[in-house]
Amino acid sequence: MIRQWTAIALAGLVCGCSRTPETPRPRNLLLITIDTLRADRVGAYGYARARTPRLDALAAAGVRFERAYAAAPITLPSHATILSGRYPPGHGARDNGMKVSDKTPTLATELKARGFRTAAFVAAFPLDHQFGLARGFDVYSDRLPRDPAGRQANERAASDVVNEAIAWLGAAPGTQAPDTQHQHPAPSTQHPAPFFTWLHFFEPHAPYEGDLSRPVADRYDDEIATVDRAVGRVIDAIGDRKRDTLIIATADHGEAFGEHGEHAHSIFVYDTTLRVPLILAGPGLSPKRIATPITLADVAPTAMKLLGFDLQDVDGVDLSRALSGELLSTRELYAESFAPLVEFGWAPLRSVRSGDWKYIAAPKPELFDTTRDAAEQQNLFNERPEVARGFESRVGRYSSDTLGGAASAGDEAAQRLRALGYSAGSAIRNSQSAIRVDPKDRRALAGRLAQVTSGELQGAALVEALEAIVRDDPRNGQAHLRLGYARVQAGDCARAEPEFHAAIATGLPSADVYLGLAGCLGARRDFSGAERALNEAVRLEPDNPVVRANIGILKGTRGDTDGAIQSLNSALAADPNLHEARFNLALTYARAGRNAEAAKAARELLDRLPPDAPQRPEIERLLRVVNAK
Repeated sequence: MIRQWTAIALAGLVCGCSRTPETPRPRNLLLITIDTLRADRVGAYGYARARTPRLDALAAAGVRFERAYAAAPITLPSHATILSGRYPPGHGARDNGMKVSDKTPTLATELKARGFRTAAFVAAFPLDHQFGLARGFDVYSDRLPRDPAGRQANERAASDVVNEAIAWLGAAPGTQAPDTQHQHPAPSTQHPAPFFTWLHFFEPHAPYEGDLSRPVADRYDDEIATVDRAVGRVIDAIGDRKRDTLIIATADHGEAFGEHGEHAHSIFVYDTTLRVPLILAGPGLSPKRIATPITLADVAPTAMKLLGFDLQDVDGVDLSRALSGELLSTRELYAESFAPLVEFGWAPLRSVRSGDWKYIAAPKPELFDTTRDAAEQQNLFNERPEVARGFESRVGRYSSDTLGGAASAGDEAAQRLRALGYSAGSAIRNSQSAIRVDPKDRRALAGRLAQVTSGELQGAALVEALEAIVRDDPRNGQAHLRLGYARVQAGDCARAEPEFHAAIATGLPSADVYLGLAGCLGARRDFSGAERALNEAVRLEPDNPVVRANIGILKGTRGDTDGAIQSLNSALAADPNLHEARFNLALTYARAGRNAEAAKAARELLDRLPPDAPQRPEIERLLRVVNAK
């Protein structure tokens, strides 16, 4: 008996000694997405001039995917893929301004259902809550600042995003969370629930800050360095929780600087704008480089698996086994751009990548051997027809070249997207046309449009570029609108008015065109014409506070004091930070002899303006005048 017991005991001992320790599992998820970041501008991806020490350190400690590709070179569709694991046809956001289906599960909805605290801090309007990504988040912070004149910005600084995120996360031990204008309930520090936090940074997106005489590429690198510092701040703020946190850093798409005749992004599906960095670091992940091509649709199912859950009904795959050393099998990867169709009425572009080959479906199809021709310079469609034929049928399994009844941005949202360089659906009415232009045949026009929307052109150069665009594309209402405002900026309302009328004739659904026209008509004292233009703006955007404010200003100019005060107060009720409206309200009260109310409005405006706002001296003079009466 003793011998038998001993054998059993030893067997148990041997079994216990050979057991592999369980791989540590992360408890929290920190997702960092950097808009418009090319992989080859990050030090960890071989860029000698990089200033990305925090991203590089994250890559050195974790897993770096060498060939990660976006499913679309556009902000909203790509982020929806990152968060859902589905390609754009599966989540519905085929272009900026097209809402993500409310039936699509995302990391936020799934982790919220499993007890996670969830928060998102986004930096630009294309990810505004109205477009469908806010579902599942306890906090979805997308409020953007206004400039000193009160105009709504379409993006915000990385520092503001990080300040809010750190305040929500709670400061690391021994540090103080910075003040933030938007206070959100932070996770409990006594019995904290696991958290999922998503931070989105916008800096590498045009327009690039700095002296416009410096090369664009240098200023792009400056913006990336700014984001890298922000990434470091939020990682430092996690403190000891980093041991329990899966950190994922990636980009939604890249950026073109003339490759294939493209500038910026969104039109073409070459790897210039599809290849992005993807870095995973956290408990259980050892340093590793993975060269097998993967899609950003893999991010969500992989994150869920590493956290101990499954995400069903996705196009991506769980990569967790590859993180521990298993080889990934080769598979097809899909990507698309429907921006050419939605924004210009051109043909959309759809691509399938498999093995060495990448196929782009277009009126003039393209086939590239990406192993021998990584820059995609030699189209082998005619030389390798047997390969091309196989892809022609497969691409249709992912999506046809038409769109159904996708929900698109409203007029005000569309205009804010246009300010960032996206047309936001102005050509969607042509989406079912049988014959469409191949975007490759419009490279020069697309390049000029990108120059204009990037903010790189100013003054006479901007006017000259816009004149060329409307000459070649006279139905481009957005170009006529921009040219009108450029001429207003130059003090030439006489030549701006015809551009506003031309924009109206194209059917451009924007209140801004009527606001510009009303300003010019009012400047030449055609108050009846200005009133008609503003009434059209109201028809298009009845809730737009800027339109209400301009109606108030016009009423004040025409001597309708009560009507002016009513309209200006209405605008401020809708948006208290519309500074120009508050200044005109103070002026209207002062002209009516209501000095106490004028002083109150002026003081409130001073309280709301930044200390360095150029309008402060004028408001202070007004305040002195009304206080002296």
